[in-house]
Amino acid sequence: MFNEQQLKNILISAGILSKEDFEKLSREAKENNKKLDDLLAEKKIISPENLFREIAKHLKVPFINLKDQTIQKEALYTVPETIAVAHNLIAFEMGGGVLKIAVLDPEDLEIFDFIRKKTGLNIEVYLTTPDSVTEGLKQYRSTIKTELSSFSDQKNEEGGIGTSRQDLEKIATDLPIVRIVNDLLEYALFKDASDIHIEPEEKDVIVRYRIDGILYNLMTLDKNVQPGIVARIKILSNLKVDEHRLPQDGRFKIDTDKNKVSCRVSIIPIFDGEKIVIRLLDEKAQALSLENLGFQPQVLPIIKRNIMKPHGMILVTGPTGSGKTTTLYSILSVLNTPKVNIATIEDPIEYRIPHVNQSQANIKIGFTFEVGLRALLRQDPNIIMVGEIRDEVTAKIAVNAAMTGHLLLSTLHTNDAITTLPRLAQMNIPSFLIASTTNLIIAQRLVRKVCPFCKEGYHLTKKSIEELEKQLNVSGILAKLVKEKSITADNKLESITFYHGQGCKKCNNSGYKGRIGVYEAVEMTPEMAELMVNTVDSAALKKQAEKQGMLTLLEDGFIKAINGLTNLEEVIRVTKE
Repeated sequence: MFNEQQLKNILISAGILSKEDFEKLSREAKENNKKLDDLLAEKKIISPENLFREIAKHLKVPFINLKDQTIQKEALYTVPETIAVAHNLIAFEMGGGVLKIAVLDPEDLEIFDFIRKKTGLNIEVYLTTPDSVTEGLKQYRSTIKTELSSFSDQKNEEGGIGTSRQDLEKIATDLPIVRIVNDLLEYALFKDASDIHIEPEEKDVIVRYRIDGILYNLMTLDKNVQPGIVARIKILSNLKVDEHRLPQDGRFKIDTDKNKVSCRVSIIPIFDGEKIVIRLLDEKAQALSLENLGFQPQVLPIIKRNIMKPHGMILVTGPTGSGKTTTLYSILSVLNTPKVNIATIEDPIEYRIPHVNQSQANIKIGFTFEVGLRALLRQDPNIIMVGEIRDEVTAKIAVNAAMTGHLLLSTLHTNDAITTLPRLAQMNIPSFLIASTTNLIIAQRLVRKVCPFCKEGYHLTKKSIEELEKQLNVSGILAKLVKEKSITADNKLESITFYHGQGCKKCNNSGYKGRIGVYEAVEMTPEMAELMVNTVDSAALKKQAEKQGMLTLLEDGFIKAINGLTNLEEVIRVTKE
């Protein structure tokens, strides 16, 4: 909201505190783990209202206390509750083409622009107090409770809202429920969230967004709205409204001014109700070029050389959400020419690729990866993409396809590139077939990028280096980076400049904005193939891969940290097991 330096300037310039008194109070606040403005109020030096009045004077914006103001209901609901909660603001008056908003941060320009575009009204910003915002937010809840009161007498045996199909369909079309769901979806698109998690607890419902791979709490909803939200999302997804005991999967689409977004819905019963996860996928998103994915310059030629081979397997590995499908789509976009027939079997189809024959797996009707792959082979494709090799049967068909003149792309769930080879052996694929059909294995993770708007350099302290050396083979990594010419031999860890984000409005004060991949790529050279035939020992295979010049995930991450794309904390978070 306001940093300590700003408060210092305001209080000293207003004559409320001397520089010495401020420093003393600042130390006391830190020692007692208190917020400085709370300590000022506690010591009766200045009340919260008067403090914010002084801040308003300093920032040259009008001040308002909402306790003395009637909040217009129509004005309140021009701003969704999701946005009001996340940004600590209340729309309190509307008229003459102007919407008046009380805020705690009058410099949150991005959200004001969003509200202006959403409402078509000019925005007039007022500074207010945290208590005023808290009171204003209560009005959302009281209004929803009033609007849902017609359902309060519909009790089932367990004392909840009626759960008959008719009751649920009725509440799902009620205005407050429709508004809540629409707001959650709209704000998720605004924040570039990849997932929405709606999680029922004993007394309330928690809503969280996944942004750049990390979950953030967005808001807490009243438990009373849970049946309506679940029913509304089930109706949108064409699911059974009155089924509460079994998991259900569905989908629906959102049309916006800019694009079409596909929403994949998963609903699963848990102790306190039904948990919903909505995955948001931009249907018009374009596959990134291999260069833009974040591969190191020395790795790109290896990848390009192998994907141009007429047959064999290209495998991408990593945990769920590590960007494997994006990498496969980028490879397909390179290979997608009129001279070849490309077919895929996916679950789900995340992006549409022109001139590529994409099939959606459907386990419910028996259209599995195995069935789809067998069918695709009868269609005379040159290139096949299978969403995932999950079992022994699919693995055997994939290897057979790669052996009989097809280029096959797929994914597996393994921790690194090398362990993919033993994993295939565990699926009863003979080692000589693995060696002869595998062209390239890419392992990957996604790290958050340092926000370019609040990026600053720093050097590791002696203590930080000691902690790092306990977790990693730092000397080995530095030796590898010298060999890769990422640093010079005289570079010591303490002399290398790393980067982190201070936190700003552009990155939601996280210090990160966007993500980039860290990779390791293993090419099946004749030496590696010979070793694979003779042994399936991971340690021996890894030693050979490093001899060939393989950069590990950790080493690739270190290079990106040195180049200021990410930081060491992120690299360690995603690569250490």
